[in-house]
Amino acid sequence: MKVTDHIKKAKGKTLFSFEIIPPVKGKSIQELYDNIDPLMEFKPPFIDVTTSREEYVYIDRDGLLDKKLTRMRPGTLGICASIKHKYDVDTVPHVLCGGFTKEETEYLLVDCHYLGIENVMALRGDAMKEEKYFAPTRGGHQYASELVKQIHDINGGNYLHEVIETDDCASFCIGVAGYPEKHMEAPSLQSDLRRLKEKVDLGADYVVTQMFFDNQKFFAFVEAAREMGINVPIIPGIKPIAVKRHLQLLPQVFRVDIPQDLVDAVDACKTNKDVRQVGVEWCIQQSKELKEAGVPVLHYYSMGKSDNIKAVAKEVF
Repeated sequence: MKVTDHIKKAKGKTLFSFEIIPPVKGKSIQELYDNIDPLMEFKPPFIDVTTSREEYVYIDRDGLLDKKLTRMRPGTLGICASIKHKYDVDTVPHVLCGGFTKEETEYLLVDCHYLGIENVMALRGDAMKEEKYFAPTRGGHQYASELVKQIHDINGGNYLHEVIETDDCASFCIGVAGYPEKHMEAPSLQSDLRRLKEKVDLGADYVVTQMFFDNQKFFAFVEAAREMGINVPIIPGIKPIAVKRHLQLLPQVFRVDIPQDLVDAVDACKTNKDVRQVGVEWCIQQSKELKEAGVPVLHYYSMGKSDNIKAVAKEVF
């Protein structure tokens, strides 16, 4: 079922969903199942599975370093199929511009259609570690809006090099990212909202936001988006702080502000257990306020761990 259909079926009830990261190459999928299992009691209608872009590794060849491209966390589509089979839950694979050509994207979408996957999250993706700024893959897309258009075209049977007329064409529900505190590369929130509106106009069906820790920024973002004419469901993405280094890491990587009250509470903690509890309690209050405001879904970034997400969900759902 499509994400938007799950939302309609809920008739105003806030749903629970979360995002997982594929295991590092060579690891078993069982660790992933062990983190998913405790969250299934909250009946997520869908689970997002991230995709990692390529990165460089250096292999020693008799004293010379050979630079090779690799993917450290492959298997997104296989994991989606496994989760769908094991838990009978819809999955949302992330589809990236970075690291993929248009042809590779088309093949991925064809495979999704074969597997009965009806939802995809269309993202530009990050720059490679060696790059200061994002650079499109040769033969790939530069912007998520271009990726949205390709997916929407395939929904109509318009492939890259041919038009296919069939009664069984793909019908992907397309999710895109939104940034309550604006994308780090956008010159202003208003210009960032125009980019989001462009993605919606090109066929995006719903929005999932970047993590945030101040609900007022989310509410202001939704209001500004509605004024811009963005009328698709907007799903808040949230994450509980788990370790002290998140105070530096999250603002640096995701360009989000952390409220001073939360900073002070984390700074006052003596142990990692204390930090984790502060993060859970803050996230519970965030979640309750968002749920009371009638958000369609509360979407949690699990980052490969489920114990703190479960602690939050037990108090909210």
